[in-house]
Amino acid sequence: MSVCCVGRARLRVQLSLLYNPPFAGKVKIMLKQLSRLERTRSILIVGFAIIMVVSLVFFYAPGSTSVNADPTKNPTVLAKVGRDSVTVADLATLREGYRQQFGDQISLAQLGGNKRFLEGLIRDRVVAQEAARLGFAASKEEIAERIRKQFTDASGQFIGLERYKERVMASYGDIEKFERSMADFIAQEKLRAFVTSSVNVSDQEVEEAFKREKTTFDVSYVVVETEKLTAKMQTSEEEQKSYFEERKTDYRILEAQRKVRYIFIDQEKAGSKIAISDADLRNAFEGLAPEHKRAGVRVQQILLKVAHKDLDAQVEQKAKDLITKLRGTTGKSTAEAFAEVARGNSEDPATAKNGGVLPLPVKLNPNKPHGLYDRAVDMTPGDVSDVPIRYDGHWYILRRGDEVAKTFEQAKPELLVSARNNRGYSAAANLADRAAARLKEVKDAQKVAQEFAAEANMSTGEMVRETSFVKSGDDVPNIGNNQEFFQTIEALNNPGDVGDKTGVRNGFAIPILVEKREPRIPEYDEVRTKVAEALKKQKATEQLESKAKEIAANAASAGDLKAAGERAGLEVATEAAYKLGSPLGTAGTSPALDDAVYALQSGEVTKAPIKIGDAWVVLGVTKRNNADLAEYASQRDELSQSLVRERQNQVFDDYISATQSRMKRDGKITIYKDVLDKMEEDEPAAAPRFPTR
Repeated sequence: MSVCCVGRARLRVQLSLLYNPPFAGKVKIMLKQLSRLERTRSILIVGFAIIMVVSLVFFYAPGSTSVNADPTKNPTVLAKVGRDSVTVADLATLREGYRQQFGDQISLAQLGGNKRFLEGLIRDRVVAQEAARLGFAASKEEIAERIRKQFTDASGQFIGLERYKERVMASYGDIEKFERSMADFIAQEKLRAFVTSSVNVSDQEVEEAFKREKTTFDVSYVVVETEKLTAKMQTSEEEQKSYFEERKTDYRILEAQRKVRYIFIDQEKAGSKIAISDADLRNAFEGLAPEHKRAGVRVQQILLKVAHKDLDAQVEQKAKDLITKLRGTTGKSTAEAFAEVARGNSEDPATAKNGGVLPLPVKLNPNKPHGLYDRAVDMTPGDVSDVPIRYDGHWYILRRGDEVAKTFEQAKPELLVSARNNRGYSAAANLADRAAARLKEVKDAQKVAQEFAAEANMSTGEMVRETSFVKSGDDVPNIGNNQEFFQTIEALNNPGDVGDKTGVRNGFAIPILVEKREPRIPEYDEVRTKVAEALKKQKATEQLESKAKEIAANAASAGDLKAAGERAGLEVATEAAYKLGSPLGTAGTSPALDDAVYALQSGEVTKAPIKIGDAWVVLGVTKRNNADLAEYASQRDELSQSLVRERQNQVFDDYISATQSRMKRDGKITIYKDVLDKMEEDEPAAAPRFPTR
């Protein structure tokens, strides 16, 4: 995917976080956490709002529509919303934006998968069309004014028409579509303002919100959940057999099972004995593509520290003045000129004495996106950042220098690993071919392993392994759910049949069939462990609520809760200065929990357990620390604005949901389920990760 597609995907992710109900919960949690940061709250919320506003501008940025194996270029229509279409490319691009933005922090499954992403895209189209229906179109003058405000130089002036066009074309590829997306954004702003214009909150509501936010609780609590009770459940052999007899068909094995013994050839061990000379490595180095011979780019910096938040604007202005001086009329600076300014102004002693030069070349790290110095890599040699960069509470100015070539000695460790992997693979594959041929001759895995152990650099015990009875889809120890392995052993039908070598985790396997079992209802002894666990879980689930009620009944006060929980065999946890809305241990949080806790005074315990998800919680307050109303006056306006924004979001969400329901009733929204199902089927091959640089 191109760089501009990456940018669009990230920005559309931010748009979804702001406007789409499927993800609104996570945004609310984020804002709630931000609201608890006393000294930095305002700055962070404003910064978050700015990011969201910028993201909206680029929502309808142009995308490729060519048919390609890459789903982000697939024009197949997933849904029709009035006059608009939502394509596979739209969904795939948004989904990849989440992967790029969040990495492993939030899984796509947690976000609801393709269906949830499609719901968000449909809602975006509904918002745009409703704004147009009510006449909230943006005028040419409004679009021009917004562009002039957004594209400014260090002095706050519009950068000029030509530079504006260059920036838009470089990042978004199409000026007309970019300006249309700007118009859509302005229209959405107008619709939002219209729908939420009458929203307000009373002084009483603001004061109550302050009390709930600032009151803290020292709590003791017991979480009663299935897993904890299951571990303590006891079941007899008779109960298990009876449970099995009633549910035999639930344990039916629908495919043939096979037990195999296999010879394993470890790729790393087979390759570790191979000698690789410096001459070989130098030849490999000479053959590298130019981009792989780059160590990175030289970067210079000027760091201006913000000693106190009140000085932030002053420090930022100093940074802007230095940028104006360094960039001159060309936007560039020589290394010597930048070094002179860095020595006199930078507050990083480690780099200032060297003219601001970072000790190592900078290279993009795909595992740590959005790093401070990443933006310098995309600049051209001599460029100075056009605006001060806010990072970790301070201000930075960066200059991009020349590329730094990677020396042979720097590349040698990577080349050695690559050479060993390549040669180790070849050696292991060749050895596995010969071991397979020999195993087909003698039908004795132990004997073949003894013959090849020295060459494989392994012991016989390491080479000969055996599975239990397995079928396709099972997780086989040391192999995993390897479809190639299952395809190989499924061709084996008679004891002694030998399969070809198969690539498995860390090497190759050559299987020989020990025994085959046809599809059947298993005997109790075969599934004894599964039956026992299922029965324990069922009994635990049935007793979950009654156990929680028993604990609550035995705890007349918060002080009694520890003894009541321990009598039930469950752990009693404590938490100091607990705030409403915070996760309570592993149980999480819920509005019901917040209301129950807020109603308790010191020493009191919940009279009934509280259900959170699949678990029940019994909680006591050992100490209640009421909000200090002396602070209320200074925070009232800010909190009032926050509550208004929250209520506006809810009102707007409700309005758009009602509009979307009306459009569905009128047949203006159509989802092509067959296309969505096909995306699900193709999921392993779809959604390629963005290429790294």
